Amino acid sequence: MECMKIFQVINVRWFNATAWYAITLSRLLADAGHDVTVLTQADTQSEKAARDLGLKTVSVDLNTTNPIRFAAAARHIIQLVKAHRPAIVNCHRGEGFFLWGLLKLLGFGFKLVRTRGDQRPPRCDAFNRMLHADVADAVVVTNRHMADFFLHKMRTPACGLWLIHGGVDTTRFAFDPEGRRRVRDEFGFAPDDIVIGLLGRFDRVKGHKETIQAVAKLRDAGMSNVRLFLIGFDTAMTSSQIQTWIDENALSSITRISGRRDDVPACISAMDIGVVASLWSEAIARSALEIMAAERPMVSTNVGVMPDLTAPTMLVEPGDAQGLAGKLTALIEDTSLRETVLAAQKRTMSQLTLDEFLKRSLNLYRSLIDDD
Repeated sequence: MECMKIFQVINVRWFNATAWYAITLSRLLADAGHDVTVLTQADTQSEKAARDLGLKTVSVDLNTTNPIRFAAAARHIIQLVKAHRPAIVNCHRGEGFFLWGLLKLLGFGFKLVRTRGDQRPPRCDAFNRMLHADVADAVVVTNRHMADFFLHKMRTPACGLWLIHGGVDTTRFAFDPEGRRRVRDEFGFAPDDIVIGLLGRFDRVKGHKETIQAVAKLRDAGMSNVRLFLIGFDTAMTSSQIQTWIDENALSSITRISGRRDDVPACISAMDIGVVASLWSEAIARSALEIMAAERPMVSTNVGVMPDLTAPTMLVEPGDAQGLAGKLTALIEDTSLRETVLAAQKRTMSQLTLDEFLKRSLNLYRSLIDDD
């Protein structure tokens, strides 16, 4: 396959799901032999993550609101485009997207892609609709809910809208029986314990409180062998804040918090059931993909991309601790239901490997170049 010159514009400060999607795609493209330049914000987690993977990075301050600094950033971008002549420019954030659109209109010759890895809807004014529908050559969304928004609210032509879910490394995130035994021993989970796990940063959006409340309901119903495993570490919230909810629900004796770990696949394997209890967001849902790849049955709220991934019978409304408890109870008590859920997840995961992620992205890029 002919090498393409590609700019991935990842002006994302934190290494969040948007940055993960963009940097993972950049690495896949580079490993496939394409000339990838990652444009980042200087001194950010995203820039470090890209460099740690050996990607070629250039820092450009597209997020500035200072007119002088933005003019300098625009000059820098023009110099980069003239020097590298990219065939594809893929913008993963809205800041600066209009500048790339302007350069395209001025005849710089690249194909412009806007990837929307954020669940917040974009502004729906006339200018933004024009920018996405008439200036961008394609818009990529990461879930069906956002696809519907672009089709019906943003009026983006269907031929220019691509749904490309993220992918997961199914060689790394696979069920690990030895890791399961080791982690369960480390945290004091017995062989016959039912370990319910939530994988995610400590942030109110992730629904730790509702998961704790749901597990408390299971204990109140007499399920004495249920345990709770919170795989994460301090970010927007601290462990002590999470511990307050644990104490309020009298679950201290059965709950373990992992802290920062290098063996996340083994920790996931230690679960018996995975939970994604997010209250909003989840445009990409990296943790859900990892749980499913490790063959753990999953219960989820119906936010963002989760209806695309989760078995329909395992979806609940965000914030519904009682509904969450009901789904967990069903999985614990019904072996055939667990098998059905796992089979559905396996079918879904067959389309969400890194190979599929790369293939679909390359299909998009090739289709844009072949249109010339």
